[in-house]
Amino acid sequence: MTTPIYSLSLAARAILDMHSLNNEGGEGNQIQTRMVDIVDHNGTMHNVNAISGDMLKHIQTEHFFHLARERGLPLCAGCQQFDANRINADADYLSKIGGMTDAQALDLLLERCALDDVAGILITASGRSLPRKSVIEFGWVLGLPATADATNQSFFHVKYARGRSDAEREEARTQRAKKDKETGEKTGGANLQQAIFHRPASSSIYAIVCHIELSRIGYNDIRQAYVLSAPQRQERARALLESVLHTFVQLNGAMRSTQLPHLVALEGVLVYTTSVLPAPLISPLQPQYVEQMQQLAARLGSGNDVTASPFHTISDLADKLNALLERPPYAMQVTT
Repeated sequence: MTTPIYSLSLAARAILDMHSLNNEGGEGNQIQTRMVDIVDHNGTMHNVNAISGDMLKHIQTEHFFHLARERGLPLCAGCQQFDANRINADADYLSKIGGMTDAQALDLLLERCALDDVAGILITASGRSLPRKSVIEFGWVLGLPATADATNQSFFHVKYARGRSDAEREEARTQRAKKDKETGEKTGGANLQQAIFHRPASSSIYAIVCHIELSRIGYNDIRQAYVLSAPQRQERARALLESVLHTFVQLNGAMRSTQLPHLVALEGVLVYTTSVLPAPLISPLQPQYVEQMQQLAARLGSGNDVTASPFHTISDLADKLNALLERPPYAMQVTT
């Protein structure tokens, strides 16, 4: 019999070039790059590129949605439309939980929607504040401090447009004059006006962390019991692991029409447990993260409960995950 998986952790370093996944809004005509302050393993502060974990979670959730829809996994009315409100946009579900307890409402949610089961949701309708904790977690994607310098660039763009405000025209004239002085050429036109804006592109080596509690698929945390059958749980676990791989195969996000990210390299370690043990996870910001996760895996459990598998390419990661697709999620002891 194939041994079930309790939890799984992924720690990786990815080289991403010329992407705009880490934008945090704009000021005037300048799109701003998200930067954060972190402390390295030596206690030194660094200002580095950062991609929000929300970005990777959204990418993974979208891939799971496509797999679930293709395979006929249950989706609530909101998730069928990929509505950000998800089950809160399902009028039929909301009408049924009006007289239910929180435990009953969560039972119905788990039965009705695979996406809300694995991605988590806060039910805020019908006077409730009922959380379903996500099965999968992503941390911030952080640039390694050693590569933090000279990794952000800003590029000058012009969109030709008619009829703009005085302030926009004045900015255009200023920018044209600056460019004319630099190039010694005359720019502009009689009928078209220039809309000036600046777009950033970032390149760095990034640290990625992800943790998946496969044992919680179909599990009602209030009743401490499973709602789904073993085959139903395995179908969702398979789609979840595939969606994680698809996240790295196709990094969706901002400005991909002209700034599709260059994934140059991906390496790291995949760790999974087969008993009630958390899968070890150490940040790739730590230089010896692979060795430390392997050593920690060897010291947990009875010796065979934790497996650490390093990978060196994205195809290598695909092999590691594909080998786990037929493994069922672990079934915890439940209350009676």
